[in-house]
Amino acid sequence: MPGFEIFDESEKQQINEVMEKGFTFRYNFDGMRNDVWKARELESLICETLNVKHAHLVSSGTAALSTALAAAGIGAGDEVIVPPFTFVASVEAIVLAGAIPVFAEIDETLTLSPEGIEAVISPRTKAVNFVHMCGAMGKMDEVKAVCDKHGLVLMEDACQATGGTYKGQALGTLGQVGTFSFDSVKTISCGEGGAVLTNDESIYNHAHMYSDHGHDHIGSDRGAESHPIMGTNYRISEMNAAVGVAQWKKLDRILEIQRRNKKALKDALAQYPEVSFREIPDESGDNAGFLSFFLPDEERAKEVVSALAAEKVPAVFYWYANNWHYFKNWTHIQHMKGAAKLPIELVADRPDYTQVKTPKSDAIMSRTLSMLIQLSWTEEDIQQRIDAFANVFKK
Repeated sequence: MPGFEIFDESEKQQINEVMEKGFTFRYNFDGMRNDVWKARELESLICETLNVKHAHLVSSGTAALSTALAAAGIGAGDEVIVPPFTFVASVEAIVLAGAIPVFAEIDETLTLSPEGIEAVISPRTKAVNFVHMCGAMGKMDEVKAVCDKHGLVLMEDACQATGGTYKGQALGTLGQVGTFSFDSVKTISCGEGGAVLTNDESIYNHAHMYSDHGHDHIGSDRGAESHPIMGTNYRISEMNAAVGVAQWKKLDRILEIQRRNKKALKDALAQYPEVSFREIPDESGDNAGFLSFFLPDEERAKEVVSALAAEKVPAVFYWYANNWHYFKNWTHIQHMKGAAKLPIELVADRPDYTQVKTPKSDAIMSRTLSMLIQLSWTEEDIQQRIDAFANVFKK
């Protein structure tokens, strides 16, 4: 990842087909588009590849999260369990839906632990937003068992894990609803885009209506369509979907390159006793977008990330100090700062997010580093990183 590294003539050809024969709006205008429907084509490719009944494209991964919440019936006053290690959109979407994020602990899978979920369930808990961070899954059998036991909706934020699987089943299709992101730095890039995945007919119907102002999309006359529910505008354009069609056809190639490049670096790191690796319950299902590893403690993790930077190794992330991906650094979330009054401010017994503590997660993330696995690396690029490891860890 990211998919833009292997943009070529195929993306241009797909865009040109829209420009020359089609129409940029994803719905209607049948007579102007010469049967060119790129959003439909990409949705069909996703369903076929992932063996899921429904895929609905939207304008971003964040829009997919918001749509998934609404489509699954999660809204005002509902509690949704989230990890402290995620992209901030996973939490923002919950707050903007009028729901209440509840933070739970992760384990060394770098995802929510079953025990962490169980510990924070309350009578108001409606769902778990399970985030497949850095391309891989958590302990999904146990997580699903906890959700089933308590009657919770299992949402899967698979925005960083496109193409990953668990025991042969695509990540994003294990729960009631899943989401992908196709932004500029994701495994599959449309420039901007996202998808909602589900096998549930009701969730799918609500998703495609909610993301287009409640339109039921029955018939070919947009002006005559009914509006069974209220919604908003999260539509993807045919231009973005066209890029996605070309990219999706490269998914197997992308995964093969990522897995090969990651294995080379992981094999090299494995010789150093102070390095241990993220737990991945199904190694064969890792999409291999990142190589995540642990150092003995926080001090050593900071030393290593600085040393690798000095060796001119880019894209090594120390998430514990990252403003985008770890809760302790999100002052705007801790203080619930918005441009206008937020629905959560009407909840009298809302959590005090300045007092949220996740000590188990802190202990893990404070010693975790992740390397972005790139598609464009040459053998020399990989060797340069292996040589850097030798300089850093032998010192």
